[in-house]
Amino acid sequence: MAKYRIAWLPGDGVGNDVMDATRPVLEALGFDAEYIHGDIGWEYWCREGNPLPDRTLEVLRNTDAALFGAITSKPKEEAVEELAPELRGKGLDYFSPIVRLRQEFNLHTNLRPCKAYPGNPLNFKEGIDLVIFRENSEGSYSGVEFHPLPQQVYDALCLNPKMKKFGAAGLENIALSTRIVTRQGCQRIVRGAFEFARKFGRKSVTIVEKPNVLRETGGLMVREARKIAAEYPEIPMWETNIDAQCMWLLKNPFDYDVMVAENMFGDIISDLAAQLVGGLGFAASGNIGDNYAVFEPTHGSAPKYFGKNKVNPMAMFLTAKMMLDWLGETKKAEQLEAAIAAVLQDGQARTYDMGGTTGTREMGLAVIAKL
Repeated sequence: MAKYRIAWLPGDGVGNDVMDATRPVLEALGFDAEYIHGDIGWEYWCREGNPLPDRTLEVLRNTDAALFGAITSKPKEEAVEELAPELRGKGLDYFSPIVRLRQEFNLHTNLRPCKAYPGNPLNFKEGIDLVIFRENSEGSYSGVEFHPLPQQVYDALCLNPKMKKFGAAGLENIALSTRIVTRQGCQRIVRGAFEFARKFGRKSVTIVEKPNVLRETGGLMVREARKIAAEYPEIPMWETNIDAQCMWLLKNPFDYDVMVAENMFGDIISDLAAQLVGGLGFAASGNIGDNYAVFEPTHGSAPKYFGKNKVNPMAMFLTAKMMLDWLGETKKAEQLEAAIAAVLQDGQARTYDMGGTTGTREMGLAVIAKL
């Protein structure tokens, strides 16, 4: 019997390609696992009206962790148009399966390391090493939205007199997305960032928010962060606004170490940080909860490249490394990262985004050779 049971979720497009390249790497490491396939993605939305079927949730409930490839996601109207004819007109709404996974399993922390490995020709600068803690279950991606705006919601919002003017032209003209921030969510993500900084000797924690405009939600995040920072006096905490932080991160990337933000701001800042270290082809992430975790590269499904053995799988390899770390397979994680670093350092194997011609599967073979 295998030591681990891993939910295997290729998803859409090149998610399949990078996952196919990753399995032999894990096997070469001697990772003792049984992989259980789970159906997820656009195909199941179109065919069944649910991109995350209940049977897949059951797979996750009976595994130790999940490795996830990529999904296709489209706007509301396009999603409805691509439903099977017999499913149209039934009030089905597409909801991102990865967001649902985060909420179903309370995967409250999205951890995104952004490290510039020597020899990567796409590095903005050598030596960048950032880690971003993104709150993963609430904020601007909480999924509580309305269009048209129901009368009872409008009436409740009119407790704030600033709301009244928006109803003048009719509630059918209003679309509303909420930004929900809880005290517990703020405390959890900020404490996670400080604990990580203390454990790994990081030099600072930066809170990325916008409390001067988003006074209530941003204000709550910053106030709770200040309280928690007082418990870690050896680690300086900096406070920045999201807009200015994007500029400063590009200008002075070495000034920052651990960064923490709510859901949407964390999404923005982590994609910017990813570009500093080679782009989404090198961007790994973990959706981590108290008892379960789903690991995914942050790139999309890139359907035009699906099946062409072309895309860069390094983000997927680094994602697998994060999974190994979380499972406690520290030595295997270190071996995998060292092999990835060696491939990038010698520069003999490079995918098209790095200016080379090496295929997806061949990049996996190059990493295996370094093991």
